[in-house]
Amino acid sequence: MAPVPEPVPEPVPVWESGAYQPYLAGLRLAGRRVLVAGGGSVAQRRLPGLLAAGADVLLVSPEVTPTVEGLVGSSGLRWEQRGYAASDLDGAWYALALTDDSEVNAQLVRDAEAARVFCVRADAGAQGSAVTPATGQQGPVAVAVLGGGDPQRAAAVRNGIVEALREGRLDTLGRRRPPGAGLPGVAVVGGGPGDPDLISVRGRRLLAHADVVVADRLAPQSLLAELGPGVEIVDAAKLPRGRAMAQQAINDVLVERALQGRFVVRLKGGDPFVFGRGSEEVAACVAAGVPVTVVPGITSAIAVPGLAGIPLTHRGVAHEAVIVSGHLAPGHPDSLVDWPSLAGLRGTLVLLMAVERLGAIAAVLIEHGRPGGTPVAVIENGSLATERVTTSTLAGAAAAAAAAGVRPPAIVVVGDVVGQRSSAAPTLQP
Repeated sequence: MAPVPEPVPEPVPVWESGAYQPYLAGLRLAGRRVLVAGGGSVAQRRLPGLLAAGADVLLVSPEVTPTVEGLVGSSGLRWEQRGYAASDLDGAWYALALTDDSEVNAQLVRDAEAARVFCVRADAGAQGSAVTPATGQQGPVAVAVLGGGDPQRAAAVRNGIVEALREGRLDTLGRRRPPGAGLPGVAVVGGGPGDPDLISVRGRRLLAHADVVVADRLAPQSLLAELGPGVEIVDAAKLPRGRAMAQQAINDVLVERALQGRFVVRLKGGDPFVFGRGSEEVAACVAAGVPVTVVPGITSAIAVPGLAGIPLTHRGVAHEAVIVSGHLAPGHPDSLVDWPSLAGLRGTLVLLMAVERLGAIAAVLIEHGRPGGTPVAVIENGSLATERVTTSTLAGAAAAAAAAGVRPPAIVVVGDVVGQRSSAAPTLQP
């Protein structure tokens, strides 16, 4: 009887052998299909960058985080609520295996190799045909760093380079203290209206030193991609009519992580103290004896109209501006807003969280004296590439918003200052 031959192991691909260093290249993904398998925290970090690059992203995952769910419907992102299938690679230029199932990730890498599609594997980076570097950006300069298999080193060097570029110094590249070293407690940081460049210098510096980041849906999501791999991200996203992390649970996370000796950054959209419940989080920290600091942010109520070319005040037009929450309709028993009194004002009204109740708000303002012909602007996704402005009058604003398919987040500006937009529209700066 002939001897049974020994099985011959499959050769290890050259790109997986570790014999060669990865070749860094910038991918132009605008309009090109990118497959993302998995909708967890890693996908949450990677998706904003892919969308900012204009990629046509297909996301396949049975479940996604609340923040990822909030991105669905944004330009270029489609979510199919199911597991990965090999046919998902059809037409793809790039793929990311980000599931929590190692077998699924391995299969995706194999399928991508057969289809000649470069693929990143999050749970075993050396086994993918591509590697995600630690990335950052300062103005037009983009930085990508590979740490030779040490992602924390890559993140530290990246942070050092970006911070040096931001502060105009190039003599301390890559030198930063370890996350949280010497930093106590909690920092409640306002992230600004959405564009990551509009966070304060102090807020970004503290974010770079965080051990834990508790981020909500309106915080600048692309900032999360700059965090080191050892940073814990807690998703505190609050989707309209969707899943919500109770405020008490958020407070508990801040206190618990800080009492463990970790430096916690609570990253919020806009300003923490303008309809942001930041004062409740500060109070919880103080009550628990946790050191806490507040880093103000640019509130979207002021920044978004300004970026759209609408001044809240203008000589001879408006000498007052009032910021109002529209999350409760006029007449709701829990509402603290005196709508009849606001109707008598001649200046600017800025309404937050008011898209769904715009018709009822307009009706009560008109009923109590505000002219129906008052100009109105509804600004969606302010400060982002997807910003869109819908203009109308107070009487027609709700119908115009509905016809345009306006969705939150959006800022509503009521007042004659809306007419200044054409002359005040800012010029784009590099």
